[in-house]
Amino acid sequence: MTQPVKHRGWTVTFSGTGINLALGILYTWSIFKEAIKQSIETGGKGAFDWDLASLNDPYAICCIVFAFAMIFAGKCQDRFGPRITAFIGGVLVGIGFIWISQTTDYVSWVLGFGVLAGVGIGFGYASATPPALKWFPPARTGLIAGLVVSGFGLASVYIAPLSKYLLGIWSLQNAMLFFGIAFLVVVCGLSMLLVNPPAGYVPGEAAPGVGEQKEGIRLTPTIAGWLPESFSTIHSSKAVEMKRDISPLEIMKRPDFYILWSIFFIGSGAGLMVIGSVAGMAKASMGELAFLVVAILAIGNASGRIIAGIISDRIGRSNTLIVMLLFQAVLMFAAIPIMGSKTISAVFLVLLTTFIGFNYGTNLSLFPSYTKDLWGLKNFGMNYGIVFSAWGVGGFVMGRMSQMLKASTGSFNSSFMTAGIFLVIGAALTFVLKARLAKQGLTQKRAT
Repeated sequence: MTQPVKHRGWTVTFSGTGINLALGILYTWSIFKEAIKQSIETGGKGAFDWDLASLNDPYAICCIVFAFAMIFAGKCQDRFGPRITAFIGGVLVGIGFIWISQTTDYVSWVLGFGVLAGVGIGFGYASATPPALKWFPPARTGLIAGLVVSGFGLASVYIAPLSKYLLGIWSLQNAMLFFGIAFLVVVCGLSMLLVNPPAGYVPGEAAPGVGEQKEGIRLTPTIAGWLPESFSTIHSSKAVEMKRDISPLEIMKRPDFYILWSIFFIGSGAGLMVIGSVAGMAKASMGELAFLVVAILAIGNASGRIIAGIISDRIGRSNTLIVMLLFQAVLMFAAIPIMGSKTISAVFLVLLTTFIGFNYGTNLSLFPSYTKDLWGLKNFGMNYGIVFSAWGVGGFVMGRMSQMLKASTGSFNSSFMTAGIFLVIGAALTFVLKARLAKQGLTQKRAT
């Protein structure tokens, strides 16, 4: 491998990360929502006039549109390449934000932020990870997937304080106009750097600490344990290659897909429920500094994606996911007394949201890695798009449920309790999936 070709993989990886750093504005919705709520309560000429129970609707619609757009974006990425797909995404996100910058109308915000920006985010996100994974060997799957998607989670670190600043000196609409123009330029510009490896390219780098020799068998990390290297994409037989390159229609005939989809629905929905409302939760204890919680949560979100990717390359996807789901369940139950306190501790709130963000972020590196491990790279774009629909449905269902329960009860306790129970079920389903994969001979425990 020549040096320029070797470095091209890292250029593609960090270009994808940069695209996600722009598209991650979705996670800053809670700040925009608070501005809309304040406008409704203040009233006057040009103020927003929405039902308070509908404040999360553009966000919830964006989540589900984003997820299902991933299916079509994945097909576009597989057929036409990542560059064209990401460019389309940048244009759609820009148009969506420019539209909502001109109006306070509820339907326009649902269509502009929820639909247009949602589709654009889907196209940009779908084209960021696949080309990066193709430049690196299987042993780096978790790390590379984690790095690329970390941009999406990390976005709020700069967008949250920037949004707060822009809202202070401009109106919400002018802030949306700024973001629309900026992200159109950034996403479309970085899309030019996304490229698949040349024909015949075989990634040959060995990741540190993997590919160890144990009892005469070279082992490669995978979903729930370790595979003999003879079963990896580099050294597999024709039969195994055919087994790994599964078509979208074929994966939907397999029970493993529906188990994986259900786990993703639970893990993502629980996290998105908190992310969509975190600024409102923090306002009682932190006032005007509540936006800092959004930024801190983003750090946890991004670090969870990278760390989980690295850990799963070493101990397996399922083992990592089980730990994270159970940890998230504990945090949801702990949130009930913390958020129910009359004087919410800012320290406890920051720690809670950071760890919730961390555990949520693990989903976004583990599930693309699962998809590649189980069904190969040939149809990865569309296959992961189908799996990713669980993220959108989870965000829509739990985001909408959370806002409705808050509007009717005045607290998030019921939402946290429901999410915690679902997360325990998700961990149980992961045990089932791990057992099924082992029974199919797809995994082998790391030798001791």
